[in-house]
Amino acid sequence: MARLLGIDYGERRIGVALSDESATIATPLRVITVQGRDQAVRDVIALAQTHGAQRIIVGRPVRLDGGDGPAAEKALGFGRALQEAGGLPVGFWDERYSTRTAEQALIAGGARRNRRKQVVDKLAAQIILQHYLDAQAGLPELPEPP
Repeated sequence: MARLLGIDYGERRIGVALSDESATIATPLRVITVQGRDQAVRDVIALAQTHGAQRIIVGRPVRLDGGDGPAAEKALGFGRALQEAGGLPVGFWDERYSTRTAEQALIAGGARRNRRKQVVDKLAAQIILQHYLDAQAGLPELPEPP
């Protein structure tokens, strides 16, 4: 197996997570502050190259009815831009509730509001990537909290 990079795409911030070399465990990596789409694409590609990622998984914000809304279209467009610029395969994974789950974990851990804002995106990226890795390994997904 090879390392994968997980992306929680946002127009202002992009959370990034990285898998281990066995593609078993996802770890939060960093948050990219978006100053423009081209800069964001370059930053993600640079992280993929630096860490030896062989594939990028972008969270796809699917609506509750299973359809794509405007946010999903933006994430899909960002993923296509990553693939064109970096030449790495890009996959998409349903990210419903990932940010909410990350926020709840931070609250449960006692993180203050300003700290949560700094890390929630990379934790959401970790959740997206971990769900993807678990599905690829045939492990059941944990249910999302209500």
